[in-house]
Amino acid sequence: MARTKRYAGAGALALGALAPSLALADELNSGDTAWMLTATALVLMMTIPGLSLFYAGMVRSKNVLSVLMQCFAITGLMTVLWALYGYSVAFGGEGAFWGGLDKAFLKGVTVESMSGTIPETVFMTFQMTFAIITPALIVGAFAERMKFSAMLWFMALWLTFVYAPIAHWVWGEGGWLGGRGILDFAGGTVVHINAGIAGLVAALVVGKRLGYPGTPMPPHNLGLTVVGASLLWVGWFGFNAGSELAADGTAGMAMAVTQIATAAAALAWMFSEWLSHGKPSVLGIASGAVAGLVAITPASGTAGPMGALVIGLAAGVGCFIAATKVKRALGYDDSLDVFGVHAVGGIIGAILTGVFCAPSLGGAGFGEGISSIGQQVGVQLLGVGATIVYTAVVSFILLKIVDVVIGLRVTEEQETEGLDLALHDERGYIL
Repeated sequence: MARTKRYAGAGALALGALAPSLALADELNSGDTAWMLTATALVLMMTIPGLSLFYAGMVRSKNVLSVLMQCFAITGLMTVLWALYGYSVAFGGEGAFWGGLDKAFLKGVTVESMSGTIPETVFMTFQMTFAIITPALIVGAFAERMKFSAMLWFMALWLTFVYAPIAHWVWGEGGWLGGRGILDFAGGTVVHINAGIAGLVAALVVGKRLGYPGTPMPPHNLGLTVVGASLLWVGWFGFNAGSELAADGTAGMAMAVTQIATAAAALAWMFSEWLSHGKPSVLGIASGAVAGLVAITPASGTAGPMGALVIGLAAGVGCFIAATKVKRALGYDDSLDVFGVHAVGGIIGAILTGVFCAPSLGGAGFGEGISSIGQQVGVQLLGVGATIVYTAVVSFILLKIVDVVIGLRVTEEQETEGLDLALHDERGYIL
């Protein structure tokens, strides 16, 4: 299948480079399968409840349920759409830009079908959890002001025309970015830059929250945010180490570098904030950890431990600057810093992947047909640029279509009352 064959052609990614016969063998390996079942559950946990709680703690108390509802509904909606056609568009064929509809309605995905050494059903479900969390990340950018119905329409269209095609570009058989040798082990471009840019566009199109930035809008319960961030941290081992699709040495290294980069970024953000504002904050260290998780994602299969340390430090400082100073200077209302953490962290990670994959720096090797850091960084920049442009343009068009048809934003009265009562007729206060 597409994702396993990717390893044999991605330079020195261990499964393909060291054991190509194993990587391409359609023979069930119970150890690999058991690990991937576990990794799939871990990635689903990242959205429900991890991301849900992370976001719920940062909004105002009158909007807690609305954020939880959005993440939960996205989980259901993306699951159904992925089964109907999303998996096929991303992984069903060998086109340069999309996978076609040969696997629509999961045609041919049976008990017997294999994806390398694991059942194709497991591979399909693992990739489904990525298709769930990516649009859920966008929710944080327009939190507290978008209609629930508009959110559902936008996310359905976005999966169809943005996420699934870009996943195919990078990971699908014949995808044009994958063919150029891009290294994106677990989703720096596909997930984080993609979601971060879409979030920024959504925040700009929907507009600022009432009273922003003059009215204080502090998080209502940072305890929930820390719990959510902690679940994200643990779940991310499934996200990164699981992307090897095997229980092997590369998966082990992916786990190690994920932990190192996350810890470094959490501390880097904390100390940056401490120096800048005089005190370290709980929200800051939690946001720094997420920034490190984001940045190591594309590099987790190729960077070594010291490369991961540098990537984490760069992400902690870079995302802190983006989410505070840059955001304040430009004045956009990205409610929960989706752009500052995910887009900026994803860009930092994607570019530095091209540096720290180098064997001379402890990495596992370059992409297919690439022999130098300069070449690899060039391909990484191509992937970053293509993702930014495509996502920004198509997301803008989709938002405008939804706005014309049903309207994007709640009324001023609904926003003032809070979306929990206004849209769901329930109170979401959590003590």
